[in-house]
Amino acid sequence: MIARVWRGWTNVENADAYEKLLREVVYPGLQKIDGYRGGYILRHDSQDETEFVAVNLFESLDAVKAFAGPEYDVPVFEPEARRFLSKVEPIARHYDVKKAPQ
Repeated sequence: MIARVWRGWTNVENADAYEKLLREVVYPGLQKIDGYRGGYILRHDSQDETEFVAVNLFESLDAVKAFAGPEYDVPVFEPEARRFLSKVEPIARHYDVKKAPQ
């Protein structure tokens, strides 16, 4: 299994709207991808900004490529997400999952 990890930041005012987009549009869309095995939305609020970490699990690197394309290290965004994000990590990182919840 592969974990795809990516980080993005919003200003405080856009944090709830971005989280809603993730919950209601992005993650339901991911469920339709063959080889997708679930994921996590992590959120850290600070005084000036909110950091989001997306951790998505795929059964293989081929499943990641089916989702993200041949340049799979490039983050994939819903068009609407750009208006909420104030900064983004320029690459998505991929990890071999050695232990996962049952």
